[in-house]
Amino acid sequence: KGKVHALYYPPSHIHTRHYTLYLFIPRLSNSRRRCVVHFSVMLSMVGKPSTMLPNRLSVVSRSLSTTNQKHYLVLGAGSAGSVMTHRLLEKNHKVTLVDAGSHGSSHSRTQLPSAVKNNPLHFWKFQIPSALTYNLRAESKANWHYETTPQPLLNGRSIDQPRGKCLGGSSNLNAMVYVRGNKGDFDSWPPFMSEEKDAIGWGYEDCLPYFKKAQTSHTPNCTADMKVFKGFDGPLEVTNGAQFSKHVYPGKPEKLLRSPLHDALLEAGAECGYKSTPDSNGYSQEGFGPMDQTVGMDGARCSTEVAYLAKNLDNPNLTIVQGHAKELLFDGVAVKGCSVATPDGQSMDIMADETISSLGSIGTPQLLMLSGVGPSDHLSDHGIETVVDLPVGQNLQDHLEFYMQYRTTARSLYPVGNWLPFPHLRVATGLEWFLSGAGLAASNQFEVGAFLRTGAGVQWPDIQYHFICGAVIGQEEFVKENAMQVHVGTLRPAARGTVTLKSKDYRDAPLIDPRYLTGEDDLHGLVRGFEMTREVMRAPAMEKYNSGALNFDESFTYSEAAEWIKANCHSAYHPCGTASLGPVCLSDGRVRGTRGLRVVDASLMPNMTSGNLNAPVIMMAEKIAEAVVEEGGGRKKERVEMFEGGDWMNSQR
Repeated sequence: KGKVHALYYPPSHIHTRHYTLYLFIPRLSNSRRRCVVHFSVMLSMVGKPSTMLPNRLSVVSRSLSTTNQKHYLVLGAGSAGSVMTHRLLEKNHKVTLVDAGSHGSSHSRTQLPSAVKNNPLHFWKFQIPSALTYNLRAESKANWHYETTPQPLLNGRSIDQPRGKCLGGSSNLNAMVYVRGNKGDFDSWPPFMSEEKDAIGWGYEDCLPYFKKAQTSHTPNCTADMKVFKGFDGPLEVTNGAQFSKHVYPGKPEKLLRSPLHDALLEAGAECGYKSTPDSNGYSQEGFGPMDQTVGMDGARCSTEVAYLAKNLDNPNLTIVQGHAKELLFDGVAVKGCSVATPDGQSMDIMADETISSLGSIGTPQLLMLSGVGPSDHLSDHGIETVVDLPVGQNLQDHLEFYMQYRTTARSLYPVGNWLPFPHLRVATGLEWFLSGAGLAASNQFEVGAFLRTGAGVQWPDIQYHFICGAVIGQEEFVKENAMQVHVGTLRPAARGTVTLKSKDYRDAPLIDPRYLTGEDDLHGLVRGFEMTREVMRAPAMEKYNSGALNFDESFTYSEAAEWIKANCHSAYHPCGTASLGPVCLSDGRVRGTRGLRVVDASLMPNMTSGNLNAPVIMMAEKIAEAVVEEGGGRKKERVEMFEGGDWMNSQR
């Protein structure tokens, strides 16, 4: 009698003939409620296997534990969720992984036939580094297409906030820029957890071992001093902009690709008195130098789907469910699983020993609040009973940036970036990538950049440059002339926003209000970035290539620049902090006041890091995963000597 729950654990290909069925019968006594049925089936199919049964679809589960084996439910297959899944499977735990999206491209470039089979029309949009804007477009189904509420200080504009909706999550949508952040960022985190006894550390020395654990660095000419900061046998491949001067891949001819504009920018920085740094993820973040990117040696995007998930798709302990997490299932304050809506409109309850929310800084607070974990007044406004009163959805942080575009006398990406008037160049570039994994398409184009301080008294960089040898119109195409642009953004805005519920319906996107520019000096920092960039672009090394500003007036006064920025800036797509360490979560990600529930994603950041967020999120997942699977794990330390800012109190550069 009673409801029978079954979990179907197939390997990655549905036509495999051996399966295990776990039955959980609630109304029987504990000694009799679990049984295991092993069975073999012969499938006589017409057409593709997927027409008979959905690929890797679970029904409802209850863990079947051996002495040490547990069943984990990971919600979200993005940057953090992919890492957690891989590390849990390594220790022979069972994992049910839930994501609302489907495949991005879980194959390397050398496995193109499989990639085409899985995602025949769109796989290249994930794999080709230079195609990075395609999944930001309105028609992409791999994107949640969130928007902020109208922002009063940005002239009432609603700002796009794309998030990944596919395996690999936003690591399949992002610009592949690998930035760890600054030592000072992480050293600011431990005070948020000062009242927690036996907390795992989150200072820079506590985090460095996990950055290295995740990484396989391919930095060329890597000195002994640089190697101290790098990993060389992790899942995530990281290449360096310096090697794109010549694509020196094993067995492939060298091909000169680097634009003179890259070197000119580095020289211009030196002419203006700024430091240079050969590795902004190493001894010194501050200065001009090459940028790291998550592109593999095969010339393809190395998302967490490729780096962490792909190797596990045949693991019998992994079940992947395509579905939308609706509500956590509580028994008192203990989480027993999650209710999930599948694409066909069905609903199922997935039970597990522990549930891990890795839905990102928008999805995680929404799920927690829908489930009764959040500010009680806000929950009560939506008719939701409070389970635990916590400041979920508060502390939202994000980076703002703007593009400064210039015409140039040097050849830029324009002839290749558009179909017209040179379609043959675009076709040739694509074919070169398909055939050899090299060429212009094998780079994210952000090969050089800078981290600078806006003034004396600022200890570590608060401005970041991404530089590209082309100028883009939105996310669609390049300006139809030779041009270049600097992405200028502030790194530690003081503004703090919110993610709140629009309704108690999980299908309604939450209200995202970053409250941009409400922090003291937030606008001033952006204007200082504008002024500093204008100076660099007028330096002799750049002046010889600079044919004048394209999208602004170079004679702007301070106040005119401020108004232009408010009208033209946009998100760098780095939301974080909405279920932060300290106020909401303990140091290992466990949600305060609950049992069996953990958060592992960018929501945990109490203060955002100085740069792109993908690398720190992967590091955080590596660290917490070790804390979960190993007794005393997550506590490694590594002491290294680092640049501490020099005469930062008295000098801006």
